[in-house]
Amino acid sequence: MPDRPTDPAHPNPGISLTTLPSSAQISPPLSAAVAFDPSAQRSPVRSLYIHIPFCVHKCHYCDFYSFVDTKDQQAAFITRLLAELAALAPHTHDLHRTPVPLHTIFIGGGTPSLLRLDLWATLLSKLNQLFDLSHIRARAPGTEFTVECNPESTTDELLRILLAGGVSRISVGAQSFHPHHLQTLQRLHNPDNVARALTLASNVGIPRTSLDLIYAIPNQTLAQWQADLTTALSLNTTHISCYNLTYEPTTAMTARLYAGEFTPTDEDLEADMFQLTSELLASKNLQRYEVSNYALPGHESQHNLAYWLQHQWLAAGPSASAHIHAAASPLLGSHRYKNRPTLAHYLDFSDRGYAPITSHEPPDPKRLLQETAMTAVRLARGLDLNSFLPQLNHITPRSLEPFTRQANELRSDGLLHPASTHPTTLAVTDRGWLLADLIARKLMAAI
Repeated sequence: MPDRPTDPAHPNPGISLTTLPSSAQISPPLSAAVAFDPSAQRSPVRSLYIHIPFCVHKCHYCDFYSFVDTKDQQAAFITRLLAELAALAPHTHDLHRTPVPLHTIFIGGGTPSLLRLDLWATLLSKLNQLFDLSHIRARAPGTEFTVECNPESTTDELLRILLAGGVSRISVGAQSFHPHHLQTLQRLHNPDNVARALTLASNVGIPRTSLDLIYAIPNQTLAQWQADLTTALSLNTTHISCYNLTYEPTTAMTARLYAGEFTPTDEDLEADMFQLTSELLASKNLQRYEVSNYALPGHESQHNLAYWLQHQWLAAGPSASAHIHAAASPLLGSHRYKNRPTLAHYLDFSDRGYAPITSHEPPDPKRLLQETAMTAVRLARGLDLNSFLPQLNHITPRSLEPFTRQANELRSDGLLHPASTHPTTLAVTDRGWLLADLIARKLMAAI
């Protein structure tokens, strides 16, 4: 479970994608359908997501695209990935074709820490050649370069290569500090591996770390969850992501649930776990800035904020998705595309730059407004009405009244802060956090 939105291939879950025909059915090739002219972009892209799909083992709760690999295909994958990155690099250039510094890079998976060390060195060297990482390497405010690491595959040698390549943050998938819960999730590490990985990162000089935890695991008690949080806090990380276990349709975890192996966690207990998380982490100054994410002030995930604030991002690797503003206004030209989620198809395009895509969302102003409202109300900062309402009035003027009415109802119900204290934002209250998804759905439906 990574420190990133629910699925980088679907940064905004719940919005369906339009499936395009296969590349063999259209001309030019499907990849060219999203090869937008960088000069037509509203501004250069400042964020990049890279998906490394390799895993030793598929965790039972995970529905991200991954491929169990014995390292046989890693070299071919990196060769293909570098070609795709070279094709994407011009999207980070200004009108004079000068590279503009990237603000964020996130390398997820899969298990990126499984990649061979020589291939890591090659990838990071090429990234520094293709893109301007000067702000990231200087650790300028608002920048970060994150790599996901599994506890058992994080080594001193790997971390030194990452640091030399500009990486400023690692996200470690702890999930639990109870061995039997790790077994339930089919995680391969033991709890001691987590502390070891963070100690190595500190010793090497990686300035920031994040831990992922999962709650509402079958048969998990409130006391056990409290112990997990207490242990995580003792490791002095600057960021913690806490996700409730979800049963995705195609996972082994869901199959085990339907087979009667266990029952899902009681909703009241899950709510108690959610509330305990906020209280315990806040006592150590890790503030909730998004419904599932907590950080020391100034240590929020800048890459995830780029997703949630509807900024542009490029994406490379199988199953990765991107968001590009290919017009003067993002509302009129906000394109999304998703690479095909199979390694075989990805490698088949070895002689081309852009990857084969499985879906493409053309500009849809109403959808973008719905997504803006959905992601913003899951943030502590809330939805900026001074920016949002004029756009809503311009694109869907008939929605202005029902949207305002719905917002006022949520304020009256105590789920959003009242206008008297938050006149220009829609921000959830302490009571509203538990119902953030419901609030988002209600606001989206009113647009």
